[in-house]
Amino acid sequence: MATRAKRRRVARPVGCGGDHGLVPDPGPDPVAGFLSWCGRVGLELSPKVAVSRRGTVAGYGMLAREGVQAGELLLAVPRAALLSQHTCSIGGLLARERGALQSPSGWVPLLLALLHELQAPASRWSPYFALWPELGRLEHPMFCPRVRSLELYQQLVAVVMAYSFQEPLEEEDDDKEPNPPLMVPAADILNHVADHNAHLEYSPDCLRMVATQPIPKGHEIFNTYGQMANWQLMHMYGFVEPYPDNTNDTADIQMVTVREAAFRGAKGDAERLQLRERWDYLCKLEMVGEEGAFVIGREEVLTEEELTTTLKVLCMSAEEFRELEEQDGWADEGEEDSLTITDIPRLRESWRRLLRDSVLLTLQAYATDLKAEQDVLSNEEAYSKLSWREQAALQVRYGQKMILHQLLELTG
Repeated sequence: MATRAKRRRVARPVGCGGDHGLVPDPGPDPVAGFLSWCGRVGLELSPKVAVSRRGTVAGYGMLAREGVQAGELLLAVPRAALLSQHTCSIGGLLARERGALQSPSGWVPLLLALLHELQAPASRWSPYFALWPELGRLEHPMFCPRVRSLELYQQLVAVVMAYSFQEPLEEEDDDKEPNPPLMVPAADILNHVADHNAHLEYSPDCLRMVATQPIPKGHEIFNTYGQMANWQLMHMYGFVEPYPDNTNDTADIQMVTVREAAFRGAKGDAERLQLRERWDYLCKLEMVGEEGAFVIGREEVLTEEELTTTLKVLCMSAEEFRELEEQDGWADEGEEDSLTITDIPRLRESWRRLLRDSVLLTLQAYATDLKAEQDVLSNEEAYSKLSWREQAALQVRYGQKMILHQLLELTG
């Protein structure tokens, strides 16, 4: 569950109290109606959890009213309470028109279901909708001031993007079409952090949110939206985790940037011609492409095979490259080809030099340097004057630059 409100606050969650899993908030409270609805539809909430706006990182969230142990059930949502193209009141119509509603995203049937249920006076999900953010105030990258056409459609697309779940396929069903998205009441209340303490499990009868680690009393319960870098969180959900909280953050080095770094280091036209031949060879192997990027995490290179192969081919001698072309690939040469972060200092010197030059070119593409970002982040007054979009963009850039500067240290 994520909107602008899902940005991480500095303060940690505080203690909670109240009855029936409800922590009272000032003013009209839709949570009581939602909890009553949960009882009617058989949605089970553990007595150890509370739904609240207070003590959470942002917006509505879920807190531990008592200490929770790993493996404990936090909530269980019967499949009949899910809101999907199959359970909505126009499910029959959507099924009959299935062929006309196909789209690359697979979202159209759910969007139509939401359009109908939101406007239906007697929708059985009305108490659930009461916990949604006000649609007109959704803070998402798609709602920039210049883009307000098809407003309701965009708002619901943002809701599906930020709040929906997609049930994973079984291993034996990997060749099938992905399951369509669906809305999971209560489960979508949980906020996201990389270091989450709960996850959603799927079973034939219900969906279960289960604690994955001990959760002390008063602490917030967090789900995960997946291993996502800050730029992905911003693009998909409209929020980021401030540095250094997002341990899944990454930085990209464009593949063509590595090629450019190699060309700049070439000595003469003959060497540049050899590099072009090697780049073409890598393209045939589908290791590189004009639009591709090498993805670097804090602890590992996510595109290890691609980057290892690229450095190896671009840095090998002319004789080694001729031998490579004559044979079908090469034998494994051992640990020196590893590109886990801790192994980078042990790479061949030529590999490290090319990787370092590529990092320096990547850093030059940013409008500001790392120190400028650090100065703003360390100045609370200056940071507070930024809009939420500017703050998020700053956190994205800063996390990327920290990874790139780590690479500079490792290749130096």
